[in-house]
Amino acid sequence: MAYIGEPNYQHGSASRLGILLVNLGTPDDTSTRSVRRYLNQFLSDPRVVEVPRALWWLILHGVILRFRPSRTAEAYKTVWDPETGSPLLSIGLKQTEQLRQHLQTTLPDTRVSLAMRYGNPSIEDTLAEFREAGVRRMLVLPLYPQYSGSTVASVFDEVTRQMTKIRWIPETRFINQYFDHPGYIKALAESVRASWQQNGNPQRLVMSFHGIPQRYRNSGDPYFCQCQATARLLAESLQLDSTQYQVVFQSRFGREPWLQPYCDKTMETLPSEGIKHIDLICPGFSADCLETIEEINVENREIFMHAGGEKFNYIEALNDRPAHIQSLADVVHQHISGWPESGNNSPATIAEINNPQSLQKSRERAIALGASQ
Repeated sequence: MAYIGEPNYQHGSASRLGILLVNLGTPDDTSTRSVRRYLNQFLSDPRVVEVPRALWWLILHGVILRFRPSRTAEAYKTVWDPETGSPLLSIGLKQTEQLRQHLQTTLPDTRVSLAMRYGNPSIEDTLAEFREAGVRRMLVLPLYPQYSGSTVASVFDEVTRQMTKIRWIPETRFINQYFDHPGYIKALAESVRASWQQNGNPQRLVMSFHGIPQRYRNSGDPYFCQCQATARLLAESLQLDSTQYQVVFQSRFGREPWLQPYCDKTMETLPSEGIKHIDLICPGFSADCLETIEEINVENREIFMHAGGEKFNYIEALNDRPAHIQSLADVVHQHISGWPESGNNSPATIAEINNPQSLQKSRERAIALGASQ
């Protein structure tokens, strides 16, 4: 196997910290062809669909990719911005830039980049950019607050798969979850309070998380428990009792049981229970996307209102709110402890390591030992 070398590497080069933010992904545009390509990559991931590969290949290519892309493309057209394109990507780029700016004071010269697990910008291309930029320490931050094998572990799979191609891999740390991080909970609570101040308090706060098959939970996936923990901590921060909030799960696919209660079924029954004014928030989504804008704020809103609901208020994802960026920065600082950039638990600072005189001496020693550059 021919490993990817270091582009234009010179001995004595400065090293950098890289923060790799990763979210789920998006098609490049709203054409059926582009959506089919995206869905094929997404649904071919064995972490997402745990079905024997031969059987699933027949189902995916024989049925799903024949019919679903055109319907999904129409849904994407309802959320696509003519100037900025995919909301998930445009918001992700804003988050990346604001986090980069936020970290400049404490982590100067740090590379902060966004990649998508499926679609573009790809993890492969972003890691190549890190190599070009001289990144020698990398922190991978999947933008999924709650851990699941179908999301966070899939990011880990792809990052490590790409690094099997690289000769000189960066020192790497991987963040599994931040579902109970105080800054994250605080940011969620602030967004809810801001909504209440503007729109009034609802009868119930509904917290909707993306679903996974029930058998994933039965096999030991901690996602369900972490969603419940996030909901409990948010409710405590808002001083809500158990009758004032509830947890539901959305976006189920296929015929097997998924985590319950289902969001759409709950929207159908709440009005008959006397709950006709609700706020709905999606604490598992770091950025608004098709599943929140169209599925929640359109489809589930319609279900609720048609069933007799009177007021449905969707509270946007944290997106690029300052409190969200601050919480992500706090998570980053927590996980780089001990690295030179952290400024603690290390005998040398990054400034000392990248001191021009020290780098020049290192280069001279390498050349004396026969290095070509």
